[in-house]
Amino acid sequence: MRLLISFAALFLSVLLMQLSSGGVGPLDALSGLQLGFSTAQIGLLGSAHFIGFFIGCWWAPRLIGSVGHSRAFAAFTATGAIGLLAHMMLVHPLAWAGMRIATGLCVAGAYTVIEAWLQSKLRNANRGRVMGIYRVVDTMGNLGAQLLIGVLAPAAYLSYNLLALICCAAIFPITLSTVRQPSTPTAPRLRPGLALRLSPLSAAGVVVAAVSSASFRMIGPVYGQEVGLLPSQIAWFLAAWVLGGALAQFPVGWLADKFDRRWVLIGLSVAAIGSCFATVSIGTASDAVIFGNAFVFGLVSFPIFSVSAAHAHDFAESHQRVELSAALMFFFALGAIGAPLLSSTLIAAYGPAALFVMIAIAHATLVVFGLARMRARPTVEERTPYVYAPRTSFTIGRLMRRHRDRRE
Repeated sequence: MRLLISFAALFLSVLLMQLSSGGVGPLDALSGLQLGFSTAQIGLLGSAHFIGFFIGCWWAPRLIGSVGHSRAFAAFTATGAIGLLAHMMLVHPLAWAGMRIATGLCVAGAYTVIEAWLQSKLRNANRGRVMGIYRVVDTMGNLGAQLLIGVLAPAAYLSYNLLALICCAAIFPITLSTVRQPSTPTAPRLRPGLALRLSPLSAAGVVVAAVSSASFRMIGPVYGQEVGLLPSQIAWFLAAWVLGGALAQFPVGWLADKFDRRWVLIGLSVAAIGSCFATVSIGTASDAVIFGNAFVFGLVSFPIFSVSAAHAHDFAESHQRVELSAALMFFFALGAIGAPLLSSTLIAAYGPAALFVMIAIAHATLVVFGLARMRARPTVEERTPYVYAPRTSFTIGRLMRRHRDRRE
């Protein structure tokens, strides 16, 4: 209990930030549909979010070094709140894309501050418990954000104001904390070539993970409406996907530590392909079946990022881990920027089933590439422990490095 209390301010900020940022994507999709935006324009909003996310990941450590943790966190959350509040003041897809860049920058910057603060307070004796709680809080916030969609009216001032209020509330726990601010984190060098050199399969895996998650999170509400789901049902549709991904971490982690991780990646992708085609084939079946398929899709697609990251770290030295984590996040951001726009364009041209056909093709490509890489070289005998890696900031590698160095 004492441990939890000492980190309570940080965890509360994480929860509030996740509730706010996790809800804006689906709300934008439903609002855009109601306001007459084209499907491609809605996809642009999702891509804009990840452009802002990438900018925030790169810029946040530099801003922290200039003004300190608390002021940087306040600046980032204010940017996100402004982006949320401006939605119903200027209703235009290009204007909304600019606002989504602001909210993406807010997410990346806020998590960079939180994780830098966590890193300074963690000790070997409490690292495992604290990171476990951190991941649970982050996941619960993500799940709660999807359920919020069921009660937020699309294209309404009140809905965006509520998300902005939650975003602003995230400022208080950190800025009012009496705990001394940590030293300024150094920004990890961004070397995408490091990931390609150590493990091309892992780089491909995180891109496919981005295609799956960014497309489903940002364009899933469009699919849901096309197949006849109500906004409250779309909330459960998205929540089932998040819940499946959360529950998958332990069994998939066990498999990834016991067997060749390339086979685990291939198996997950094959299962994801099956889930995609099951979703396409059932079409407008019963709500329970649609929710069940979303749960299975989360179960098999969510862990692909973490398995890919674990496989890459098997080939890395300890001093390379922070930069490798940043490089993998770079590839994830690239995939997440392109996926919503591409998937929304395909839906506009070929119908809602095109979303899952596109995701299935991405996973099929990963299966073929994985088999080719297995012929190119053997895997390592001594593997790093599997770690569930949140896609939060370029600094997450600092928190995970000691976990990966610990041999089973």
